[in-house]
Amino acid sequence: MNVLIVGDIVGRTGRRVVKEVMRSYRKKYRADFVIANGENAAGGNGITREIADELFKEGIDFITMGNHTWDKKEILQFIEHEPCLIRPANYPPDTPGKGSAVIKLENQLKIGVINLSGRVFMTPLDCPFRTAEALVKTIARETPNIIIDFHGEATSEKIAFAWYMDGKVSAVIGTHTHVQTADERILPQGTGYITDVGMTGPQNSVLGVRTDLVIQKFLTQMPVRFEVAEGTAQLNGLFLRIDEKTGKTILVERINQIIL
Repeated sequence: MNVLIVGDIVGRTGRRVVKEVMRSYRKKYRADFVIANGENAAGGNGITREIADELFKEGIDFITMGNHTWDKKEILQFIEHEPCLIRPANYPPDTPGKGSAVIKLENQLKIGVINLSGRVFMTPLDCPFRTAEALVKTIARETPNIIIDFHGEATSEKIAFAWYMDGKVSAVIGTHTHVQTADERILPQGTGYITDVGMTGPQNSVLGVRTDLVIQKFLTQMPVRFEVAEGTAQLNGLFLRIDEKTGKTILVERINQIIL
């Protein structure tokens, strides 16, 4: 099974990248399934129904979210009914939407996806370690092929979580910081890992935001309205080849492409 992971899609620039290159990337990697983090897809904060549909149309199969899940209030109108969009599973039980899903692919294989939020320097949600363990036990009854999007700030928390999950899931993919790390690897028991898959959006920016606005914020410590940068774009991602019989990752390849 070939899986493509697309780093956090940021604003119009990130969506342009998806529109321009995703179909060719699917063909290049013979991808059976494409997962993207979409929590910044709408103007840098949140996602709308229209934008989710746009991403699905352009070749994204599944969307995970994060701490900006609720920034566009209209998500409350569709998150309960969209089978291919999930928010962090460690929100309280009555939170709208779901934190995991099992999808049947065209080749009849199944893949499970779990979305979790870290707690270090983040909103203190339920324990992602214990939440994941319970969900994996349930999903593993249907498929050994399980991908976790761990949306977290702290490198140490992401690495510790990956070691905790080693051998239990196919891959742990870090998101949230928008800076791609060069530590992609396969852990000893077959779990693919990267601390942060990076960002799909404007290259000449600060995490996707106009550089002048962020500099102004640091210099003045005054409130600044952030805007997504424009211009040259980048695609950050990860390619995984998974043994669909065992659920173990057998190949990881980091993707870092400049899109003019």
